[in-house]
Amino acid sequence: MGVVGDRIGPVRPRDRFLHGESVEGSVRGPILHSWQRSQLLGISPDQAELPFTQDFDPEGRLIRAARPVLDRLESVFAGSQMNISLADGYGTVLERRFGEKSMVKHLSPIQAVPGFVFAEQFAGTNGIGLTLAERRLCQVFGAEHFAERSQSSACTAIPLRDQLSGHIEGVLCLGYPYTDADPAMIPVVRKAAEAIERRLMEQSAARERGLLQAYLDAASRTGTDEYSGNGHGLAMAELLQSELEQSDQMTLKEKATELMSSAQWAAAEVSLSRDRWVTLVSRPVTSPSGVEGIVIEALLPDEEERHAPAPTGPPPGPLSRAAPRTATRVARSPGTSGGAASTSGAPATEDSSGGTVRGLVLVGEPEVGKYAVAARRRLELLAEASNRIGTTLDVGRTAWELAEIAVPRLADFVTIDMPEAVLRGEESAHPTTEMHRTVVHGIREDCPFYPVGEQVTLRPTTPHMRCLTTGQPVLEPDLKAAFGWIAQDPEHAELLLAHNIHSLITVPLYARGVLLGIASFYRSQDPAPYGDDDRSLAQELAARAALCIDNARRYTREHTLALALQRSLLPRGLPDQDAVEVAHRYLPAEHGVGGDWFDVIPLSGTRVALLVGDVVGHGLHAAATMGRLRTAARNFAELELAPDELLTHLDNLMVRLDREEGGDNPALGSGIVGATFLYAIYDPTSRRCTMARAGHPPPALVHPDGAVTLLDLPAGPPLGLGGLPFESVEMQLPEHSQLVLYTDGLIEDRDRDIDVALGALTRALAHPDRAPEETCQAVLDAVAPEHPGDDIALLVARTNAVSPDRIASWDLPADPALVGDVRAAAVSQLSRWGLDESAFATELLLSELVTNAVRYGTGPIRVRLIHDRTLICEVYDASSTAPRMRHAASTDEGGRGLFLVAQLSQAWGTRYTPEGKVIWAECALTAA
Repeated sequence: MGVVGDRIGPVRPRDRFLHGESVEGSVRGPILHSWQRSQLLGISPDQAELPFTQDFDPEGRLIRAARPVLDRLESVFAGSQMNISLADGYGTVLERRFGEKSMVKHLSPIQAVPGFVFAEQFAGTNGIGLTLAERRLCQVFGAEHFAERSQSSACTAIPLRDQLSGHIEGVLCLGYPYTDADPAMIPVVRKAAEAIERRLMEQSAARERGLLQAYLDAASRTGTDEYSGNGHGLAMAELLQSELEQSDQMTLKEKATELMSSAQWAAAEVSLSRDRWVTLVSRPVTSPSGVEGIVIEALLPDEEERHAPAPTGPPPGPLSRAAPRTATRVARSPGTSGGAASTSGAPATEDSSGGTVRGLVLVGEPEVGKYAVAARRRLELLAEASNRIGTTLDVGRTAWELAEIAVPRLADFVTIDMPEAVLRGEESAHPTTEMHRTVVHGIREDCPFYPVGEQVTLRPTTPHMRCLTTGQPVLEPDLKAAFGWIAQDPEHAELLLAHNIHSLITVPLYARGVLLGIASFYRSQDPAPYGDDDRSLAQELAARAALCIDNARRYTREHTLALALQRSLLPRGLPDQDAVEVAHRYLPAEHGVGGDWFDVIPLSGTRVALLVGDVVGHGLHAAATMGRLRTAARNFAELELAPDELLTHLDNLMVRLDREEGGDNPALGSGIVGATFLYAIYDPTSRRCTMARAGHPPPALVHPDGAVTLLDLPAGPPLGLGGLPFESVEMQLPEHSQLVLYTDGLIEDRDRDIDVALGALTRALAHPDRAPEETCQAVLDAVAPEHPGDDIALLVARTNAVSPDRIASWDLPADPALVGDVRAAAVSQLSRWGLDESAFATELLLSELVTNAVRYGTGPIRVRLIHDRTLICEVYDASSTAPRMRHAASTDEGGRGLFLVAQLSQAWGTRYTPEGKVIWAECALTAA
C-alpha cells in the first residue's frame, strides 16, 4: 500500500483514484464506494469545515444509556491516545472522551468538541459516516480517510441499535493513531456496544414498569370492584392455565398487541376454541414520569356465559367500565409484543355489573406494539414465501414470484435484474455487465422503471453495483440524498422521485456461490423509510428465492442439455424410400426430457422398418439410454431380423445395460428400469406388414374408407425384464391405408381417462383423405395434453404398393444348365422396362447369384427382379447357409464371385425367411 509521511493505508491507490484512474481490486469495497460517493458530493480532500450544532439534549436517552459504558472505556484506555466518540443516528457527535485528558488541548475543535456532524455527505470517508452508510461495524485506516486531516489516524466504529425496533440510535467510535491499530479493538467495541444496547433496553423496561405501576395505582385509588380484588374473581394466571389452551393464550396476546399499537381506546371480541369468546379492552395510561402507554384488559364472562356461543349482534352501548362486547372477531397466528409487560399474574376481579372477570393481559407503549406486530407480519411473510416461491422450475417465473410475495407487504415496487445467461440455465461470466431487466412489479403500472428486457448498465456508485460487488444488501433510506443512485441516470431518478419513491433496498441473488441477479425493493406509500429490519427481511426473502432460482437454473441447464442430446439422437431427416409416405412429430414434456424416439429404416427388397420406443424415466440418463437403444435397433434391423427376434435381442441388451448400471446392486441404485418398443416391417411388393411390440401402446390403422382400428397385437413384456418371449403378427394392409405409431405420452394424462384419449385419437384419425403431415398435426391438436407430462413421439405412415408390372420372377430347379435361360429372361425383362443399359451388369450379377444358389443351396430356387429407385436382384433358395465374401489368392480357381457382386452393385446382403434365405443386390438404374 505504501506510507507517505505520517499517512498509512492505500496511499498510491488513493492518489490514482483522485486522478481519475481505476483502483478496482486494490482498495476495500466499502472504502472505494465511500470515496466514489464523496467525489460525487463534491467534497474536497483538504476540506476542514464541518456543520456544527448545539441542538441536542445532553441528557438524552442515548447519552444516559452510554455514559457508564463511556466511563468504563475512558478508564480502560487511560493514558493512551484513544479518542472515544458517541454520535447519534445522523452523525452528530454527542460526547467525547479521551484516554489522555490532555489530548483535548492539542486537538482541533472538530476532533475535541461535541456537536460536529461527521455524516459522510459532510465529512467524506470516516468511521462514523461509513458506519451509518454501511449500517455495520467499520474500520478506516490512514489514507482510507477521504479528508487529509484524518490521514494519520485509524478508527473502529459500530452502530448502536434499539433492540426492540432495530433502528440505529447512534454510533460508538474509537479513534487512535494508526500505529496503535490492534485486531483486539473489534471485540472491545462490540462488547461496549452490546452494553449500551442493553441499557437502552432497560430504559424501555423501566418505562413499562412505570406504566404498570400507574395502572395498579389507579386501581388502588378507585377502590371499586372494577380494579380491587373482592374474592369472587379468578386470577388471570389461574384462568389461563386452567381453561385456556396454548393456542387461545397466544391468540389473546396477539390481539392485545394489535390493540396496543392502535394507541387509543378500543375493544375487540376474540373467538377462542370450543365456541368460547373473550373481550379485550385497551385503555390509555400515563406513568408518573410522563410516559404514555396502553393497558390491555381481558373481560371474561361468568362460567355460564363463557361457554355460550359468541354474540353476533352489535355492541350494546358505548365503552364503559363494564367493558361492553363488540362483534369483532380475531384469530391470527401466535405472536406477542417484544417489550410490553405481560401481566397474567396481576389481579383479576369480578365486575360489579355482573359475573364478568377482568384481568390485565399487557401493558406497554404503542410503539412497542407496532414493533411486535411488524415482527409477526415479517414472520408470516417469510412463512408464506416458503410456500409461494419456487412453485415451478422456471427461472423467470420464480423471480416473478419473489416480486409478487414482496408487493405490497414489503415493497410498493420490485425490480429484478438478471444476466441472460442465467435465464438460459448457465452461469454468467460477467454478471455485473450483463444485467437485463427481468421483472417489474408494483402497486401501479405507471411507474417509469426501466422496462422488462432492457439491458441495465450500472455505474460503480449505484447501490446496485455496491450490492453486487460486496455481496451484501444495501439500504438507501432516503433516495433524495442517495447521490450515487441519482448519478446513474439523473433524469430517470427525477421521474421516480416524482412518483414519491423515497427508499430503496437492493439485495444480491446469491446461491451456492453463483451470482444470479439483483432484487430491488422500493417504497413509496409508507412515509417511513426502510430500516434494518426491512433490509434483513428483504435479504431473507432474496436468499430463499435465490435458492429456488438456482434450482430452476440448474434444471433449465440439465433440461437444455438433455433436450439437445435427445434431439441429436433423433432422426434429423427421413430416408428416401417409396414404400410409405411418412410424417412425424416429436413434442418434449414441459418438465424433464424423456427417452421417446422414432425411426424409419429402409430394408432390402423395397421394404421399410417403422419403429417407436420409450425409455422409462426422464433426464440425461433416459436420453442417453434412448440413444443406445436406437443405435442397437438400427444395427439389428440391418441384420434383417424378424420383429420378434429383434425385440429379443433388444431385451437382452437392456438386461446387460441394467447390470452395467448397477441394477443388480441395490447400493448403486435401481439402474435402468426398462423401455417399451414397437417394431413393424412393411413390404410394398406384397402389402404385408409384420409387427411386434414390447409393452408399447398398440398402433392404429386407418383404412382407405375412414375406418380406424387399434390393432390387437400381443402386448409382450417391456424391454429389460429378460427371458420372456415376444410374438410377431403378420397382416395385409390395404394400399393407401395409414399406420399410426405413437408413445404413451400422447394418450396418458393424469386429468383424463385413457379410454377418452383413445376415443379422441380414433376421431382425429377418421379422415383418410388427409396427408400424413396433416394427420400428425390434427392428432396433436385433438389428443395431446395441454401440458404434456411426458414426451410424445408420433409417426404416421401411408402405405404404397409396388405395381405388379414392375416385378418379374422365375422359379427353377437346382440345375446349372438353366442359368443361361434365367439370364436371357432377365435381359428381355430389362428391355421391356427400358433398362437396356443395365443389362450387362445384371447378367453378371444373376449369373453369380444363381450359380451360387445352384451349387451351394437347396432347391427350389426363385429369381426376382424389382424395378424401384434401383434395380433389385433377389435369389431365393431353401438353404440357411449364408455365403461369405473373401479375398481369393492369385492361385485360387474360385472365390471371386461375391467380390464381383460387391463391385457391380450398390449394396448386397442376405436375409433369412422361414423357408430359407434370400441373397439380394441393388444396382443403379444407370449402370453400364
